[in-house]
Amino acid sequence: MTDLEARIAAVAFNTDGLAPAIIQQWDTGEVLMLGWMDAEALRRTLSTGRVTFWSRSRREYWRKGDTSGHVQYVRGARLDCDGDALLIQVDQIGAACHTGTRSCFDTTDLEPTVGSETL
Repeated sequence: MTDLEARIAAVAFNTDGLAPAIIQQWDTGEVLMLGWMDAEALRRTLSTGRVTFWSRSRREYWRKGDTSGHVQYVRGARLDCDGDALLIQVDQIGAACHTGTRSCFDTTDLEPTVGSETL
C-alpha cells in the first residue's frame, strides 16, 4: 500500500462510501462550503492539488472550477479525530458557492442563543 493509499484508508467513509469535506480558505480561516468525497475524489484532491468532489445529485465527479472558473487550489488537508470528516484548506479563486457568493454560509443566520461560561 502506498503512502497515499494509507492516508485514504484512514478515512471512515459512511455507508454510502462518502465523507463530508469542509472547505476552508487557508489564510483567513473562512469556511467556504461543504462537499462530499469518496475515496477516488479524495485521491484526486490529494494527488492533483485541485479539489474534486463526488456529486450526490449528478452521481459523478466534479472538479471545482472546471466549468465556473472558481478554482480551489489545495493548501492543506486534515482528517478529524474520529476519521469521518475532512478539512480541506484551499486558496479559493472566485466564488465558492454555486449561487455565486464567496461562501455557502453567508445566508440565513439561525440566531442562536449565544452561550458563555456564566450561563
